[in-house]
Amino acid sequence: MSEILNTILRGDTKIKLREIPDNFVDIGVTSPPYNKGEKQKGWLVKNVEYDNAADKRDESAYQAEQIEVLNELWRVTKEGGSFFYNHKTRWERGKMIHPMEWLLKTKWEIKQEIVWDRAIAANLRGWRFWQVEERIYWLHKPKNGNLIGEELISKHALMTSIWRFAPEQKSAHPAPFPLQLPLRAIYSILDDNKDCVVIDPYSGSGTTLLAAKLLGHNYIGVEISDTYIKMAEERLANYQSETAVFKDEIAKHTVRETFKERKDRGVYHHHDKKKRSELAEASLRGLFGS
Repeated sequence: MSEILNTILRGDTKIKLREIPDNFVDIGVTSPPYNKGEKQKGWLVKNVEYDNAADKRDESAYQAEQIEVLNELWRVTKEGGSFFYNHKTRWERGKMIHPMEWLLKTKWEIKQEIVWDRAIAANLRGWRFWQVEERIYWLHKPKNGNLIGEELISKHALMTSIWRFAPEQKSAHPAPFPLQLPLRAIYSILDDNKDCVVIDPYSGSGTTLLAAKLLGHNYIGVEISDTYIKMAEERLANYQSETAVFKDEIAKHTVRETFKERKDRGVYHHHDKKKRSELAEASLRGLFGS
């Protein structure tokens, strides 16, 4: 199936995913259309109007489709693999709609809920506190029944469960996420491995695919719009223009000394209150610098 590597499959995600074999993908990152309603955006943000797709559907049909897509992604992902799913809580006539409503109905194990602090509100009406965050769900396909999975390397775990970076401002796509998001997700899981397979079933302007290429991996995109496919292909052809963003994100994944290393050289004494205090201070210095 090497012919599908480093390509963008054009068509409906539900259909095109069926062309990918079982247990083929190492990791995926995506942000699907949120079904927010094309005319329900705040005055600071343009209406979300996709090329060749609508963002206003019956909610039950939308959730059923997301479950179907996520289960197909589970099938094509290798055991032990991960998928990062960016979505947000929404409100319809005062009723909250939370992504957990459909995520819990999929085959995936939900390993963690990460908060993406965008530091900007899409809608500034005062019906509730301004919503400046979205969610990134780390979904996991267990291997041999191991629900816990592999431990994160310290330099990646220190990214914490709150990711802070601004939304993408330069893209012509109506709802792109910033390059830092897929870079962080992919690098944290695959570390310095190369030639793995990364998928984005709603690849849009190609941000996830670009992150995969910068990190030395193969990619598979799925996109229904010829306009966005062309946009993505142009970005991929000029991927070196994003080197600065890539280097900046990779540089953040640094830890001076791990807990295990401190313990091995005798810094840690479980029953010594003073030593525990010193350990806490050393941890902060080690993670975030002096």
